[in-house]
Amino acid sequence: MEEIIFPNQIRMYRRLRGRSMQELADHLGVSLSAISKIEKGYRRVDQEQLVRVAEYLDCPLQDLFVNEQNSQQEVVQSWRREQERRNKINEKSGLKTLGAGLRQIRNEKNLTLIEVAESADMTLSVYHRIEMGQREVSDKEFKNISKAIGMEPEALRQAIKTLDEKGMLEEIIQRNDAKYKLLSTPRGAISAFSSSSQDSMKISVYGTAGNDGDINVDFTQETKKVQRPSQLYSKKDAYGLNLCTRRLGSLLPTRSVLLVDPHDAVSVGDIAVYYKTESKATVVSVREDEKGMLYGMCWNPEEKIIIKNNDLKNLHKVVAIYL
Repeated sequence: MEEIIFPNQIRMYRRLRGRSMQELADHLGVSLSAISKIEKGYRRVDQEQLVRVAEYLDCPLQDLFVNEQNSQQEVVQSWRREQERRNKINEKSGLKTLGAGLRQIRNEKNLTLIEVAESADMTLSVYHRIEMGQREVSDKEFKNISKAIGMEPEALRQAIKTLDEKGMLEEIIQRNDAKYKLLSTPRGAISAFSSSSQDSMKISVYGTAGNDGDINVDFTQETKKVQRPSQLYSKKDAYGLNLCTRRLGSLLPTRSVLLVDPHDAVSVGDIAVYYKTESKATVVSVREDEKGMLYGMCWNPEEKIIIKNNDLKNLHKVVAIYL
């Protein structure tokens, strides 16, 4: 079973609306088993799927998240206990040492997370959790990772063991622990970090409301700061963008902040920020037509934006939403 990654209240709202799991599965175009895993928090869902779930269940998107403001206390406590349990299991099984070793060796070889994940036939999120020490690795997966890094499996194991014996992995493990502690706190919960530590994990937010649902972006005018998610810790060019538009209707409140990585590859199904000009942007759902060409879909009213190859640099991927 994979790590719980999205504690949610989808099941509660589905039952309130009198919808079956099969109906929700059909709406999203996934299997019944996938819906069960999503509702239990065992499977990731992308942002477009979340929007579609909220639309189908007729509830604000932020109400699907578990947090101390809108969730029953036992749900929050259950989430925390599960994270603590899995963290202890990982400590005992040596996954932290393995993950830290892989990260150290990958960096030494100047390989990116994406390069290793793709070569090892894994999703980026799965490989990232392995390096975080939060996911077990099968023999087959370890062989694939070894090949992606350019080492024989036994040589890779020995290299990690040597790094551990020399004490070179402790700092990486401590950093991973800090990131994991942040991730394992439900949205809205009080963090265990000190205020000074929190300040170092902030990300700048920009954007004011423009005309016709656009967002005016001036990167010299920061409006506020919000918590930086773990996937953006090493992304110095990442930024936050105030939604401040009703082009998403009531699915997201206008106070929401889009957390954006301008260098992450955008693919079909992603939510992205499309820059019409250097200072004017709009939020789109990235889709593909019958010819395999990407386009962006805006809402309220619907608008199709053709994205040419030379326009891809103007498409910045939304990696998370701060509600």
